[in-house]
Amino acid sequence: MQALYAQLLVGLINGSFYALLSLGLAVIFGMLNIINFAHGALYMMGAFCAYFLLHLTGIGYWWALLIAPIVVGIFGMILERTMLQWLAGLDHLYGLLLTFGIALIVQGVFQNYFGSSGLPYAIPDYPQIGEWRGLQGGMNLGFMFLPVYRGWVVIFSLVVCIATWYLIEKTRLGANLRAATENPTLVRAFGINVPRMITLTYGLGVGLAALAGVLSAPINQVRPLMGADLIIVVFAVVVIGGMGSIMGSIITGFALGVIEGLTKYFYPEASNTVVFVLMVLVLLVKPAGLTGRAA
Repeated sequence: MQALYAQLLVGLINGSFYALLSLGLAVIFGMLNIINFAHGALYMMGAFCAYFLLHLTGIGYWWALLIAPIVVGIFGMILERTMLQWLAGLDHLYGLLLTFGIALIVQGVFQNYFGSSGLPYAIPDYPQIGEWRGLQGGMNLGFMFLPVYRGWVVIFSLVVCIATWYLIEKTRLGANLRAATENPTLVRAFGINVPRMITLTYGLGVGLAALAGVLSAPINQVRPLMGADLIIVVFAVVVIGGMGSIMGSIITGFALGVIEGLTKYFYPEASNTVVFVLMVLVLLVKPAGLTGRAA
């Protein structure tokens, strides 16, 4: 049973990264109709940004959670302003090819300077409260040993996902974003700067990927190809949940992480393919995804 619980925990951890990354993809596609294949590379940049902050400036993990998404988000906004905005109204294939090329360039640059091996990033040992040393160590729950940092990743990811969903679905800003996507001419008539809103939306989606990268750094190490290993699975998560569906991406991300963990326990040989098998089955039954709407 301890092995089962351990795999469930691993599934929740992977599900947290799937949910955060697919959430960013869903925001970008749902609001901007861009298939952002550079998402994995920007996730990797978030992890490297945290690594640089720690080793070059001494800025630790907690500040990196704030600074890295902002830095990578600004980089994403520059990409949107200089490249992606010219693809508005064109077929999705053009955006996919452009972002795929950007991903290859970014990953190639980092791999050229840092190689393919992982760079260590320590779990923070502060603040120290009594016997607690930051997010290091673990808790004995009786039925399993829970590493504190992994529990933190699951809870923090869930909070960020719900907050993002609330921002887009339940606030005036989110209503303006959705309206700008569906009818930009009308929204512009109300005095809203639609191009700026689109740029900020892309920055938000990219920032979520960078945040996932910072959370991943102490677990998976910092590697130039860490995003390439994950992005295909994340795209499958988005397709299953429904392209552009915010809540669908969150629920599907966590659920598929758990399903993957259970598969590793019961039938390890299928753990790398179970997500894609589920994607095929869902598309056969509901081509728009579980929570997506048909065009």
